[in-house]
Amino acid sequence: MANQTDSSPGFLTKRDTEVKLPRPTRVKNKTPAPIQITAEQILREARERQEAEIRPPKQKITDPTELADYRLRKRKEYEDVIRRIRWNISVWVKYAQWEESQKDFARARSVWERALEVDYRSHTLWLKYADFEMRNRFVNHARNVWDRAVSLLPRVDQLWYKYIHMEEVLGNVPAARQVFERWMQWQPDIQGWLSYIKFELRYGETERARGIYERFITCHPRPESFIRYAKFEMKRGEVARARAIYERASDLLADDEDAETLFLAFAEFEERCKETERARCIYKFSLARVPKSRAEDLYKKYLAFEKQFGDREGIDDAIVGKRRLQYEEEVRKNPLNYDSWFDYARLEEGIGNKEAVREVYERAIANIPPAEEKRYWQRYIYLWINYALYEELDAQDVERTRDVYRECIKLIPHKKFSFAKIWLLAAQFEIRQKNLDAARRILGNAIGVAPKDKIFKKYIEIELQLGNIDRCRRLYMKYLEWAMENCYAWTKFAELERSLGETERARAIYKEAIKQPALDMPELLWKAYIDFEISERNFENTRELYDSLLERTKHLKVWLSYAKFEASADNDELDENGNPPEEDSEAFNACQLDRIQKCRAVFERAFEHFRHNEPELKEERAMLLEEWLNVESSFGALGDVSIVQKKLPRKVKRKRAITTEDDTPAGFEEYIDYIFPDEVAMAPNLKILEAAYKWKQQKVDPNED
Repeated sequence: MANQTDSSPGFLTKRDTEVKLPRPTRVKNKTPAPIQITAEQILREARERQEAEIRPPKQKITDPTELADYRLRKRKEYEDVIRRIRWNISVWVKYAQWEESQKDFARARSVWERALEVDYRSHTLWLKYADFEMRNRFVNHARNVWDRAVSLLPRVDQLWYKYIHMEEVLGNVPAARQVFERWMQWQPDIQGWLSYIKFELRYGETERARGIYERFITCHPRPESFIRYAKFEMKRGEVARARAIYERASDLLADDEDAETLFLAFAEFEERCKETERARCIYKFSLARVPKSRAEDLYKKYLAFEKQFGDREGIDDAIVGKRRLQYEEEVRKNPLNYDSWFDYARLEEGIGNKEAVREVYERAIANIPPAEEKRYWQRYIYLWINYALYEELDAQDVERTRDVYRECIKLIPHKKFSFAKIWLLAAQFEIRQKNLDAARRILGNAIGVAPKDKIFKKYIEIELQLGNIDRCRRLYMKYLEWAMENCYAWTKFAELERSLGETERARAIYKEAIKQPALDMPELLWKAYIDFEISERNFENTRELYDSLLERTKHLKVWLSYAKFEASADNDELDENGNPPEEDSEAFNACQLDRIQKCRAVFERAFEHFRHNEPELKEERAMLLEEWLNVESSFGALGDVSIVQKKLPRKVKRKRAITTEDDTPAGFEEYIDYIFPDEVAMAPNLKILEAAYKWKQQKVDPNED
């Protein structure tokens, strides 16, 4: 047997120690059984087949020796558990309750005392200890326990309530009152004071209850405390006392955060007493003292009161108060919502209380936009403007208006952006006050700190109305130093000089203007200069201007304007005696021919330019020829329409491919092309197109050759 493997655990292999699970049987028939078993049936059968619970047999003790052994064994068990988990209060409670069940009260009391040594802060332990003493009618012991408990844990209200309840059940009212007095020295919460008051009222001690109320409102000076006291007096018919209590509370707690509740109760008290005027005064006083954000219920009650007892004016006041509350809520949620501030200020202006309006405006302008960007300041600046206009027009306070404009100008970050409107309004205000020096100082500071077109225009307009021409010239010079490219400034400066009869000054200004390397609207400047020379009947200068302009730009409008000028330039020339020539005179005919030749020459130059220099601008060339044809027709017998007709193009519809942004073919589109006679002569291949066009025309109209 030596060669056999030893089966002891030390010689078992891994294969021998593996747990072999039975192979799962394969379900061959998966069809449902004819009789289905529900889960409810399985649970019912399991309950029916459940075996009876095995319980230990009841032990009957019939011998004192057995009883002593049982007690010794149980005490040992409890003591062992206590040694292991001494901190567990429930074990101590069970131990003490077991000793109580054995009627060994001394031992039970000892257990309770030992438990208190472990955790005397557990008020539950004190309650169960005192209940044990009261349950077994040890009154003095219970009183001793309660006395110790409230001395060690005076902030646990339940201990005081139980102690007082015991004394009251025993009928010892003075002792209960004494306990209450001890408790009140610790200044408990509201419920403790109310319990003391109810205790006195149960025994008909109204004066004592009134005294307790006085101490109560001194300890807890809150609106609800005074309201309870006043209701106590009102319940006993003491209206004067109740009113005095409410008045004391209003003087003491007018600024309390819960003052709304006090005022509502006071007003309702006066309503019950049929004192309508008193109630109205209370509502108005409270609405003036309570912050708008906490006065929503107050406004609702006031509106209901006025609807019931008031007249139309009172109802309107209440409605205004409600709207004021809504605006307060809006500006509280978003102080930068300037539209709400506008509506709020408009509401106060409608009421007419100057101080209230100023308060709203001051609160509104205190909400400066967070970023120094002009788009955030645009609505904000109008708050200042409205404030200043209110002070000037409604309040008629000149100094405050001046201060508002001054502070607004100081607040704006002029280095980043400015507002011409506020400068101009401040200057116009000073002008209305007949203080021209102050207005000039404001506009001068505006030009120095934040120059703008509007400021220059308005300043010049003011000085022009006052007739200060030299100041206007200096301002225009400043204007042009600040913005040399501003064609409006050049034009207006020249018009000013012309209106004063200073033609040479005006011409010099125009000449200097067209020399500028950059202009914002040069077409307007050139047009104004040309119109000026035409109005002065200086046609040679006008032609020079047109030629200079054509050196800068060859736009179609310039050519057409030049041609129209030549067509009408010398029409009003005077003879040697200063009279216009007669229509049948030779001078008139010569003038007409010269005018037509000059106009035709301009059209010829324009046509040649578009033909040779910009041949791709076919549409402009066609428009030029069309205008030329109209001008030749307007000349009547002196005009020659055939000159233009030989050059007129023919319109042809063509197609061209169109592509998208990524050069993908997107189909074809039709466009109008112009074929000029000179292009046909230069391109032989176009003869085929010409023949095809004639053939198509014959198909459309067989009678046409």
